[in-house]
Amino acid sequence: MPRKRITKVERERIGQILALLDQYYTTEHKTYLNHETPWQLLFATIMSAQCTDERVNLVTKDLFVKYKTLKDFADADLKELEQDIHSTGFYHNKAKNIIECAKTLIKEHGGEVPRDMEALTKLAGVGRKTANVIRGNIYKEPSIVVDTHVKRISGKLGFTKSEDPEKIEFELMELLPKDHWILYNLQIIAHGRSICTARNPKCSECFLYSLCKWEGKST
Repeated sequence: MPRKRITKVERERIGQILALLDQYYTTEHKTYLNHETPWQLLFATIMSAQCTDERVNLVTKDLFVKYKTLKDFADADLKELEQDIHSTGFYHNKAKNIIECAKTLIKEHGGEVPRDMEALTKLAGVGRKTANVIRGNIYKEPSIVVDTHVKRISGKLGFTKSEDPEKIEFELMELLPKDHWILYNLQIIAHGRSICTARNPKCSECFLYSLCKWEGKST
């Protein structure tokens, strides 16, 4: 795929946006999902699909006490695990995938969560988004996580016109410097929760207002 040509003016605009995000939000690499081990982050991320991080953290607070090891999850009763994670939604598939994922990690990876994209995406319930969460937060591999906030706000900023998360990921990889690939997701989540909310964006309070290309922004 040929690299997208980016004008000097656009490159400067992107730099201004990133500088402002750095100024207003964290420049620390962290995750909003509570965990103590790589596999706990993996399972928490699987549960976070169509669910808030806050809800997942409430569930895992007790879940990771009940199921202390990978083997506990691999040996879990499906119906019981479904009830344990019921409040995260889509619990049938999530419970099934977590059990299968635990079994595969033990059988094929010696109980370790792999770091490469191909191995990660072969695990049950793991797509590129979840794989990039692991690669970025556990292994510090430059990775772009395209969640609902990143998808929505990247479009408003004029970084992408695509609706496909994988296409957005690769477009952002061309636009953003590698040292911001992980940070961008964290900062945009914060921005999407506090100012550029999905239903009622607070455009008048947004420090990115003059740099935003969204035609629907209010004055």
